[in-house]
Amino acid sequence: MGAGHDHGAEQMSDGRLVGAIAVNGVLTVAQIVAGVLSGSLALIADALHNLSDAASLVIALVARRIGRRPADRLMTFGYARAEVVAALINLVSLLLIGIYLLVEAVGRFVSPQPVDGWPVVIVAGVALAVDVATAVMIHKGSKHSLNIRAAFLHNVSDALASVGVIIAGVLILQYQLYIADLIVTAVIAAYVIWQGLSLMPRTVRLLMGAVPEAVDYDAVVDALRATPGVSHVHHVHLWSLDEHRHALEAHLTPEVATLQEFDRLKRQVKAMLAERFHVEHATLEACLSDAPDTALRGCEDAHHHHHQGHRHVHAH
Repeated sequence: MGAGHDHGAEQMSDGRLVGAIAVNGVLTVAQIVAGVLSGSLALIADALHNLSDAASLVIALVARRIGRRPADRLMTFGYARAEVVAALINLVSLLLIGIYLLVEAVGRFVSPQPVDGWPVVIVAGVALAVDVATAVMIHKGSKHSLNIRAAFLHNVSDALASVGVIIAGVLILQYQLYIADLIVTAVIAAYVIWQGLSLMPRTVRLLMGAVPEAVDYDAVVDALRATPGVSHVHHVHLWSLDEHRHALEAHLTPEVATLQEFDRLKRQVKAMLAERFHVEHATLEACLSDAPDTALRGCEDAHHHHHQGHRHVHAH
């Protein structure tokens, strides 16, 4: 990342992630044991959600460490996208867990089983406290990291799920309303699936090299064309290197005659892109077949490469 960035994800120490992983791991084991002994599917559902949180935190921790590695001959842009890959893994696992819980809830509805309410209420109460503590621990890093934000949302949803499990336990104790356990399970599963689906599009866009969500492609092209000294723009490619860094490459037809003048124009264009669109990495090529300076010659036909089988976005 650029030296001028001060992201909360970087400020948050790895120790907080390790601590969050530890408490979630212990809680998951306790919830599974209590769920099996009490017969509460809702408690097991909450445990599996906690397990996915612990796993996502482990993946996020590993990805952060990989992402800090400098660029090399294999990854010339660096390893920052490791966190995006980790996010995709976490989201897919969330969806699988949510589907599994829905299937189990339907099975329990067909063949109901008795549920012991007290272990459900006690363990869910402990889980609620741990979920809130974990969310507080990682909140600082959730503002600028897709992975850590997903983990933070998971813990918030865990806290809400624990409240639901407590309500189910109370209804079982007071009214023997065992169906409440299945309803809460279905709600938790639906929320888990919704979480996964809500974050999936952005994750896939980052991995596919799509135009960044916060950047208007047409506005970028218009700004390039409006720059004094630029007469034409084509072959514009705009993508994200990672969550926070954007890159662009474009072919410009300049209204200058020498390489030195084009260098000045490039500096002007790059400054504009950085200031207006937060594009930190820009590669600009001159396209002027009849330029006096042979260094400016190239890209003789804006359509030539397209007809050779290369698909480009043309900004005429």
